[in-house]
Amino acid sequence: MYKIPIIVFFCISTLVFSQHKKAYTIFTSSGEETVYSDLLENISTADIVLFGEQHNSAICHWLQYELTSDLTKSRNIILGAEMFERDNQEVLKMYLAGEIDQKGLDTLARLWINYRTDYKPLVEIAKKEKIKFIATNIPRRFANLVFRNGFQILDTLSAEEKSWIAPLPIAFDPEIPTYKNILTMMGEHGTPELVMAQAIKDATMAHFILENYEEGNLFLHYNGAYHSDYYEGILWYLKREKPKLNYKTISTVTQNQLEKLDEEHLGKADFIIVVDENVTTTY
Repeated sequence: MYKIPIIVFFCISTLVFSQHKKAYTIFTSSGEETVYSDLLENISTADIVLFGEQHNSAICHWLQYELTSDLTKSRNIILGAEMFERDNQEVLKMYLAGEIDQKGLDTLARLWINYRTDYKPLVEIAKKEKIKFIATNIPRRFANLVFRNGFQILDTLSAEEKSWIAPLPIAFDPEIPTYKNILTMMGEHGTPELVMAQAIKDATMAHFILENYEEGNLFLHYNGAYHSDYYEGILWYLKREKPKLNYKTISTVTQNQLEKLDEEHLGKADFIIVVDENVTTTY
């Protein structure tokens, strides 16, 4: 039998491998390329992980699913998400307990338009594995009130309504770089009240993460990347209350190349997932 020389076999293998296009690359905060297994090993030692997503990124949502599934094999975990508002917690709890079906959840909860494709798989992990899933976000209508009127409008809420947000008054520093950048990004549409609305979301999510965190467990939280980029937003509030916990952050960005992390993304998180900008989105 004719044997292919090893060098020829290596060249063929290399050629075939190089023909596979990558959809994403993972980098560390400093821009060093890394791999999924290293990310998993690193964050599995954390107390709280903030997974910053691009809401319509199919690659990001797939990695969220894989990461969540893999963490259940080595840690007791608690899940939480920006995508569920706090006043929907009981409905979500009823669904996880099997007291209502999917139609009931659809009817009673304010689900995001991409729930079925992007967040339902995560909720189903929690249901199957009997894992707590915490609704952490402020009800949108209250954030909108802050956007129009500032923090003082929250004083008019009822006691029950106040139980769905962070305790008042919240700490607030408008000089935090990501908050200042909101005004720059929004131009003439940027207002101090817009920054306040962002802050009340961050403070509320941090509050309910800590309220439901259990020592020895890993709390994995899904949120828009801007809520935790550059170790600010939610993390700023978490560290004010519990500075000694072990926090890890993940961010998601898109680029037109996957070989090097663009300078603008350096330092955004402990791990930055770079998705090819040509990958289709979920909406």
